[in-house]
Amino acid sequence: MLIIFALVMSTISTKDKRLKHKEDLRKKILEVAKALFLKHGYDAVSIRKIAEKIAISPTTIYLYYKDKGDVIYALHQEGFKMLSAQFVVLASVEEPFERLKAMGRSYIRFALENPDFYELMFIMRDPINFIDKDCSKEWEEGGQAFESLLNTVEDCKSHGYFSQIDLHHMALYIWSTIHGMCSLKLQGHLDHVVKTNFPEAEKDLTLEGAFDTLVLILKSLK
Repeated sequence: MLIIFALVMSTISTKDKRLKHKEDLRKKILEVAKALFLKHGYDAVSIRKIAEKIAISPTTIYLYYKDKGDVIYALHQEGFKMLSAQFVVLASVEEPFERLKAMGRSYIRFALENPDFYELMFIMRDPINFIDKDCSKEWEEGGQAFESLLNTVEDCKSHGYFSQIDLHHMALYIWSTIHGMCSLKLQGHLDHVVKTNFPEAEKDLTLEGAFDTLVLILKSLK
């Protein structure tokens, strides 16, 4: 009986190790691919180049992803899952405008803490191109993130905010404005403008400070 138990436990342990190895390798493929895409551009990177960087065969990558487009799609999904997870936590904030403010700050924090994912999700065109061309792929994670914003703006409208503005137009305005701020910051343009054009007393302007100004504008809209 003890021998049988030991054999069963050994089999389980071996299976767990294999699963962990597969998951670790999948993460490594995505990590290396992300770095290569951002450094060289999507078109200049091939499955072979990804495989060479990891020191595995291209065939091994094909066990996980059918092609290069599938790899960048997986990265796109992963980034949006990370962002959506932050929005889900904020769903418990009852006052809708406070929730909207918290979502904005969370979005900015995500961009600053994950600049590589942010560029791949919101600046590179290639993931969206792949989704548009492959009918079997959906923008599910990205759609969920935007729906969180839509729902919050709708709640704001029901509390008297943005009452004269179309729901979808308002959500798009908020997202595109905050995205613009984040993009300018990540690309260095925001800091350069502040450094070269602002009076000395105002050179401590931060992205968060600019967001606070946006909040005041949004709160005044009826």
